[in-house]
Amino acid sequence: MRYIFTLFMILLYANSVNAQNTITGIVKDEESLVTIPGVTVSIKSKATAVQTNAVGQYSIVAAAGDTLTFTFIGYQPQDIVVGNQSQIDVFLVSDDNALEEVVVIGYGTARKRDLTGSITQIKGEDIVDRPGTNPIANLQGKVPGLQVTNSGRPGQEPDIRIRGTNSINGAKPLYVVDGLLNDNINFLNPSDIESMEVLRDPSSLAIFGVRGANGVIAITTKRAKSGQLNFEFNTRVGMKNVAKRMNMANAAQFKELYDEQRANQGDAPYNYSNWTGNTDWQDEIFRNAILNYNNLSVSGATERNSFRLGLGYSTDEGIINHEKHSQITLNINDEVRLTDNFKTGIVINGYRARLPQERNVFGSILAAPIAPIFNDQYGLYHTLPDFQRAQVNNPLVDIEERKNTYIGINYRALANWYAEVDFLEHFNFRVNLSADYGFNNLRTYQGLVSVYNPDIQGEDKSERIGNQLTSVNHEQNTHYKYQTDWLLNYRNTFGKHNLTLMGGFTTYLQGNEATTARRTQGEGIEIPNDPDYWYVNIGDPATTTGNSTASEYRTLSWLARALYNYDGRYLINTSFRRDGSSAFAKNGKPWQNFYSIGAAWVLSEEGFMQNVESINNLKLKGSWASLGNQNVGGNWYPMYPLMVPGNSAVFGDNLVPAYEAEYIPDANLHWEVVKSWEAGFEFNAIQNKLSVEAVYYNKNTEDILVRVPGILGSKPGLSNLGTIQNKGIEAAATWQQSLSENWNLSIGANITTIKNNVVKLSTDGYDIISGASRTVAGFPIGYFWGYVHDGIFQNQSEINQYATNGLGGGAFLPGDIKYRDIDNNGVINTQDRTMIGNPTPDFFYGISLSSSYKNFDLGIEFQGVHGNEILRTWNQNQFATFNFLTDRLGRWNGEGTSNWEPILHEGRSVNRQYSTYFIEDGSFFRIRDITLGYSFPSETLNKMRLQNLRLFLNAQNVATFSKNTGFTPEIGGSTTSFGVDNGTYPVPAIYTFGLNLNF
Repeated sequence: MRYIFTLFMILLYANSVNAQNTITGIVKDEESLVTIPGVTVSIKSKATAVQTNAVGQYSIVAAAGDTLTFTFIGYQPQDIVVGNQSQIDVFLVSDDNALEEVVVIGYGTARKRDLTGSITQIKGEDIVDRPGTNPIANLQGKVPGLQVTNSGRPGQEPDIRIRGTNSINGAKPLYVVDGLLNDNINFLNPSDIESMEVLRDPSSLAIFGVRGANGVIAITTKRAKSGQLNFEFNTRVGMKNVAKRMNMANAAQFKELYDEQRANQGDAPYNYSNWTGNTDWQDEIFRNAILNYNNLSVSGATERNSFRLGLGYSTDEGIINHEKHSQITLNINDEVRLTDNFKTGIVINGYRARLPQERNVFGSILAAPIAPIFNDQYGLYHTLPDFQRAQVNNPLVDIEERKNTYIGINYRALANWYAEVDFLEHFNFRVNLSADYGFNNLRTYQGLVSVYNPDIQGEDKSERIGNQLTSVNHEQNTHYKYQTDWLLNYRNTFGKHNLTLMGGFTTYLQGNEATTARRTQGEGIEIPNDPDYWYVNIGDPATTTGNSTASEYRTLSWLARALYNYDGRYLINTSFRRDGSSAFAKNGKPWQNFYSIGAAWVLSEEGFMQNVESINNLKLKGSWASLGNQNVGGNWYPMYPLMVPGNSAVFGDNLVPAYEAEYIPDANLHWEVVKSWEAGFEFNAIQNKLSVEAVYYNKNTEDILVRVPGILGSKPGLSNLGTIQNKGIEAAATWQQSLSENWNLSIGANITTIKNNVVKLSTDGYDIISGASRTVAGFPIGYFWGYVHDGIFQNQSEINQYATNGLGGGAFLPGDIKYRDIDNNGVINTQDRTMIGNPTPDFFYGISLSSSYKNFDLGIEFQGVHGNEILRTWNQNQFATFNFLTDRLGRWNGEGTSNWEPILHEGRSVNRQYSTYFIEDGSFFRIRDITLGYSFPSETLNKMRLQNLRLFLNAQNVATFSKNTGFTPEIGGSTTSFGVDNGTYPVPAIYTFGLNLNF
């Protein structure tokens, strides 16, 4: 009997094993037939789950009778009972597509259909395959209203502006990472990002109070999906190079131009006997650089706990030798649901980066090509000719002789603990406690460098250049942020009335400490070129200097928000925030109020629209808000001016130094205020294949902190006097189409127009000038101010028609630039300066094309900017003769020879005045990104025991069509001086190969 029972159990077990089948299939949208990646496929009542891959395929082991559940945001869940089939294809029903998608709105979330403003969501999967350690760099051209100006320098933070430049004091947006407010996200690994929301409209920004005026980029990191343990690995390796070179003269062309210049100046012919090189310095400086990004994550979840760990390591070489950025990132998410209505969790981010040594060698591209590179006899790099060696070095000296003399290491740790409880059916209370701590350690060594100089008489032709004593600079700084949020939420439905309320308070503390020190070698004692000795110790006070600073800033804020909709047709969004700031405790007015209201009318839900089957959604929307801006260039305490040296006094034989306040603050000083409004519409049609969104926006930054000039030598004041306006149109459209069962196509485009105007600054005529960049009332911020190039004086009779002071010394001579007489008084002088360019574009845009055919996917992105100008200053020769642009071959060298390029003559300073001669068209069109991928089919993955495997090729910045002479038309800068090309780091073309692996 025992044997019979044993045999029965074996047969029963074998039958149950045989009942386990591998189910494969593909998940698509029911209407468009587009495959859906990321769909969670789980087995009810079991801790087993997988996700569809990039082309919508899945594979799961299930038994007959099991129920498969297919879930994805924006679609209705679907259950299917497993029979004896091995393939189950699923068509999910759209729940109004993206309209049901949940987006971050600041201190909470909301359905996209309930929004009254402009928020764009970018999925992490849309940027993860792109090269770059800063995720914001890859939003370029993707989001209307978001202007991203990238730098090619590895690890460099891009210049970000949302809906224009709002203030003379700062335009940087606020970053919110899992609820923690921050001013940068250099610590964040793009592979750890679930989604990013770009908040631009007034109704969503007012809840951030004094930090919302410049826009907000909210980032949510990845969480574990419900189901079995999942490992994900992705890696990329690539190469980058400088796609665009500057057109510089070669040795023969240089000699032709320089000989003519010396003849024009009355100088003797130059002796080239020691200068027989023909060097292309761009070839010598630039290299093909390598990059490599690696990311590994493990995640798993049960009904009560979800955990994810992400680890990343990347190396990114610069296009200059010995320039390298490397970083390690760590992301931990752990959430525990202790009861059905209470959960708690923690998010931890860690970061360590080794920063590259930045070299300003691009000015050295102007080195004379007649100089050789290296002297083999002496084993030294060659110096440059005497007419430029005082201002320009052989670039290889900086690159090779001063290599590895910099150590820059950044550490960052961020933690966010939260707890959330649901109670009384409609209430929810959430608390967040966050901390951010960073430590930077920078050390620089300045050694002794010698070069070969053939002009030295005698046998020893080595010459020491640069500093004559070794020295060490050491800098350490720490910064810290602490934030707490205490939020109560209420959500309920009363018939057709839907109400969501949020209220609470938040605290924020931010501070930093910095110490710098320098040690110069003592008498005859060199500091070794060894990092072990690159410290500043206590020694001779004459050779050791130092300084330290510290600051701390606090805010306390009360906030409230209400979202209401009636029957899904009429929407209202209103918010209020009251910010208290330690910056204004001195004047007793630390509190400011900020508020907003937004409304929308969903016409498509009205009865008279129900018969219009082609329209799926039509919404009219608008919002208004009063926003705050405390981003004032790092000056957290404008009421507390720094002390600066004043007039000293003499008491007997003693000279007593005096100090006085840098400025006199207004007694009613407060943070800047932005009054902003927008109005527009959203439109979805033809079974949601077409989606269009457009708004008109108008932003007035009022009460800008501006210096008030002192009277009769008195100290300047600081008051809330300035006003700047930005207005324009944002529009985006997308078309998604299934061309066949296996072929899907998506086309998207967006465009943003900007019109910037400084309405008021301080007193009449008050301006801010930096070079040719000028900010004054009545003009765009930071516009270029100078003379209009109106041809070349061909002869003396043309010059005699003007009375002039020479504009820089001496009278005009034939061959000089003729500047336009703007005021038509027959005199060319400083009164003829006018607006010669605007660095703010008229509009910028992006275009995206994506398609998938079976297991292949292809994405192409284009990006462009139009209507802005660039000021070229890198060849505005002041104190030396540099190499020439090849354009100078068309110079004036006699009557009728040129009407644009002036005569070759270093003494004619009149030709170096800021004018349209140095203005270039900043418009460009770029093939921004091309990605080709292949996802292995389910059958192959099952044999390899993998969930997903995708290989891809990516090319970035493939081609840029522009008219500027520099390496790139992308040029950032400060709020009042941007678009100035003084030797901007090239934005390289990048080519990568990678794979995404799930198992």
